[in-house]
Amino acid sequence: MPTLFDSQMKPIIQIENLGKQYTLGSRQRVYGTLRESLTEAARAPFRRLSGRNDARPSGTIWALRNVNLTVQPGEALGIIGRNGSGKSTLLKVVSRITEPTEGRVALYGRVASLLEVGTGFHPELTGRENIYLNGAILGMTKSEIHDKFDEIVDFSELEKFLDTPVKRYSSGMYMRLAFAVAAHLEPEILLIDEVLAVGDAAFQQKCLGKMSKVAEEGRTVVFVSHNLTAVTQLCSRAVMLAEGIVQQQGNTADVVSTYLQSGSSAGEHVWTDSLKAPGSKNFKLHAVRVISAGSVKSEVDIDKEVNVEVEFWNNNAGARNVCTTIYLLNSVGTVVLSTGTTPAANALPEQWFASPHPAGLFRSVCTFPANFFNEGLYYLSVYITTLGPLTVEVDAPQLLSFRVFDTGAMREAGGGAWAGLLRLRLPWATEYLGAKQAAAEIEELSEQLT
Repeated sequence: MPTLFDSQMKPIIQIENLGKQYTLGSRQRVYGTLRESLTEAARAPFRRLSGRNDARPSGTIWALRNVNLTVQPGEALGIIGRNGSGKSTLLKVVSRITEPTEGRVALYGRVASLLEVGTGFHPELTGRENIYLNGAILGMTKSEIHDKFDEIVDFSELEKFLDTPVKRYSSGMYMRLAFAVAAHLEPEILLIDEVLAVGDAAFQQKCLGKMSKVAEEGRTVVFVSHNLTAVTQLCSRAVMLAEGIVQQQGNTADVVSTYLQSGSSAGEHVWTDSLKAPGSKNFKLHAVRVISAGSVKSEVDIDKEVNVEVEFWNNNAGARNVCTTIYLLNSVGTVVLSTGTTPAANALPEQWFASPHPAGLFRSVCTFPANFFNEGLYYLSVYITTLGPLTVEVDAPQLLSFRVFDTGAMREAGGGAWAGLLRLRLPWATEYLGAKQAAAEIEELSEQLT
């Protein structure tokens, strides 16, 4: 019987029964210094005599467990999951940064990884020197790197800063150069974590286009991201992780749909235990609701107004510039719109944003007018931030779902469904220009054609 590692399958990445366990409450050292070893040996007898035990109470947690995956050459594989699901740990194990606790990973190609901003860069070296250093690490000759050098610089758009030490780069500049190097030095396997979030929207699209081209050239891309639109756009196959376990793998659209549904509640989500609620020590969610026609709804009439209520606890008395933001996503994870309580984005006068917030419970309500949504399934992500500097206090993606159903009020004339994600009644005006004016325009057009 063929095994997962059957050579006839000719995969480029094979993962079998992979597990990674971490110890909580203590630092795991693989190697210690000579001084640390001598100090530890000298202290040991005194600890035994005094009965002291300096070991901190600890437990263990499995970041990954029983992960089995096969990736074929030229495949673009997306890995999705919520925070703490094991996505980044999986890439670190695959890229040999972290050793697995059990199982094995087999790679049949040269790997370039972009897991954290600046990974693999020497901060004291210039951008130019780091390009050559990274190429050498990938096993390329100086002439091979030289042939690709201009493409890397053009893509990164950092020509003016090539001879500046990278320790002086911003995080965005770091990412631009790191991605350009990783994508252009022709690895057989390209591992990309969420670092693309550092760049601006235009550069993110540029990176996605480059990754698509890399896959089309027959090289393999493994892409970890919370950006479900990017995953759907780039990857033909996806894997969903939850608590370190593969929950589903297969067609990207199917996996994304399952992921969106798995973490959302229909219509309302209330946290009775504040310790389990999303948030920081300063802010905690208490409830999020979809209200229509005076009650909580998981199915919304297309002709009715919809209110989204966000209740949160403020534990930081005097906090200012507090912004409640919601993202509206469609059924495949595309963000349809985002809106928040900042004065610039609020159609109503905002009384609380810049004022000191007393400790206690707050409720922010966003109102969507009737005939705003089109028919279909929608998801809500909720964020609470403080500005100056920007701090994300609550991060709750794809928290609620609700379905909009069409009563048929706008189908009476056309009969069919309206295309698009939103469906607003917008002002239109038709004017009769008159038969003589129309005839004059037709005559003028005829003269131009002849």
